[in-house]
Amino acid sequence: MRSTREPRRRTGLLPGAALLGGLLLGAGTVRAADPPAPAEAAFLHENAEAMDRMMAGMEVPPSGSVDRDFVAMMTAHHQGAIDMAQAQLRHGGNEQLRRIAQEIIVEQQQEIAAMQLALGQSPPPSAPAPDQRADLATHHHDHP
Repeated sequence: MRSTREPRRRTGLLPGAALLGGLLLGAGTVRAADPPAPAEAAFLHENAEAMDRMMAGMEVPPSGSVDRDFVAMMTAHHQGAIDMAQAQLRHGGNEQLRRIAQEIIVEQQQEIAAMQLALGQSPPPSAPAPDQRADLATHHHDHP
């Protein structure tokens, strides 16, 4: 027996996004005509670049190995989360969100390394987590 339902059409919006956007616009908290503040504009720019890199990185041609393909896609996905968290650290001011962003960076780096080790690959080189604002990160203090 054939289904009489028509296939769902993709609108490009998540169902809740349209509702949330409408609620925010209706409440007067967001107006499309207002340009973002400079600090927010920098964050939005970095975040959009991170999303673009992540989406491109997840377009993995099949390698013949489900495991390798999974790790390749998830590595790009996790790196996207790291990049977005780094943008939050550079531009955000909420200390609770900064701590969460730091945790995201560490956890996602650990998961990337675990996936690579599971495939017998070498993990990426260790790097310090970017947990300080740029002005603090450029000053090194040597203690005797």
